[in-house]
Amino acid sequence: MTAPVFRVAEIGFLERDVALRLPFRFGVVTLTRATQAFVRARITLPDGRDGWGAAAELLAPKWFDKNLALSDRDNEDQLRAALGEARARYIEDATARTAFGHCTAHYATQIARCGARELNPLVASYGPALIDRAVLDALCRVFGVSAYRALGGNLAGIAPAALAPDLAGFDMDRFLASRTPRAEIAARHTVGLVDPITASDQAPSARVADGLPETLEEVVACYGHRWFKLKVGGDIDQDIARLGAIASALDRSAAPYRASLDGNEQYDGADAVVALWRRMAAIPALRRLCASIAFIEQPINRKTALARDVGALAALKPVIIDESDADLDAFPRALALGYSGVSSKACKGLYKSLINAARCARQIAAGERCFMSGEDLTTQAGLAVQQDLALVAFLGLDHVERNGHHYVNGMAGLPADEQAGFLAAHPDLYERRHGAVRLRIADGMLAIGSLACPGFAAAAAPDWKTMRAA
Repeated sequence: MTAPVFRVAEIGFLERDVALRLPFRFGVVTLTRATQAFVRARITLPDGRDGWGAAAELLAPKWFDKNLALSDRDNEDQLRAALGEARARYIEDATARTAFGHCTAHYATQIARCGARELNPLVASYGPALIDRAVLDALCRVFGVSAYRALGGNLAGIAPAALAPDLAGFDMDRFLASRTPRAEIAARHTVGLVDPITASDQAPSARVADGLPETLEEVVACYGHRWFKLKVGGDIDQDIARLGAIASALDRSAAPYRASLDGNEQYDGADAVVALWRRMAAIPALRRLCASIAFIEQPINRKTALARDVGALAALKPVIIDESDADLDAFPRALALGYSGVSSKACKGLYKSLINAARCARQIAAGERCFMSGEDLTTQAGLAVQQDLALVAFLGLDHVERNGHHYVNGMAGLPADEQAGFLAAHPDLYERRHGAVRLRIADGMLAIGSLACPGFAAAAAPDWKTMRAA
């Protein structure tokens, strides 16, 4: 495909509150409520055609910026500010550009303007991440193609060297055309730091009792997960005790399972993580769990994660960056320090995921160990989870962390017509159960074939009139 040029004519922001059915503790925060941001964007082509697109993502506290002096509301306002800065850049520039061209034209200015407001690059990237997805959605709808076809044919005009000089000479068109999106993907279940493992961990009065699984044992029995993401909190003794309880639950089944170990920046350096791993490996009751762990995710605080070599830890298990993937130069720096991979997270930017996937392909072709993981930001049923699933499916990943369906009661708080619309449009991905439309997970798998529809992975739309303007 020839990448068309267009103007971004309008960008609007809307919001919707989200209540969690279970508290979710990750890193330094325990989440019980959140706000979901929605972006709507209209593009206009030189021939007069125009179209609307949309995207959605939580305004998640204490992930983009973990400064304890900031309240959850402060964190939300940081992300709103990043959206506002990005909207100004995209709207004020009347130049007709490709979808990727709009991203590259404003990337450096966005980082600089947000930096002047003491917003780190991870926060700054949130604004373009949502706008770029909404713009790609609009482009797909104007041309009547799926995101898979648009990306595979490079309808967005992705030329990575403009943002990643290390990819100069890389054949991006060939790389994109070689992608074969999956029709199903394994859901990697998150075990948060306060999640009960068995029924004995919960007082009867503490149960939500809404018919949905609450303990890890109940989750496995209900959804059949075989991939897990295990959170650790930075205290080795406490982490060992909790991992022992998790292993006891998972090992009751003879069926194989795999897991990632997520440090959420809770360790000060690689030596502490090496000490954790050696303690784990020395405990017979953790032998099977240790063997199941595929990689360790961002265990070291971002302040020092890219300052020191992690080779000693990487020799034990592959290590990836997540929160440290703040700008487009982070992944190459991480590789030079012994890291083996990087996360894909739609909230960090779809073009960042594609650029880093190209870097992985180049490393693998050179005989180096390199991979991407698919991670979650409690993505909600509807636009957010569908666009993220489509991105990782296009990248060819075979499992992705999914936790929004567990901590939030599906679409229970949404208008009935909106729930029915998404269920009718994507009957493989959703089901109606326990009074609401929710993700369908069977044998640990998500069926996502219906995401190959015109637009960016959504053949239904939210009920815009029920949201508040932001």
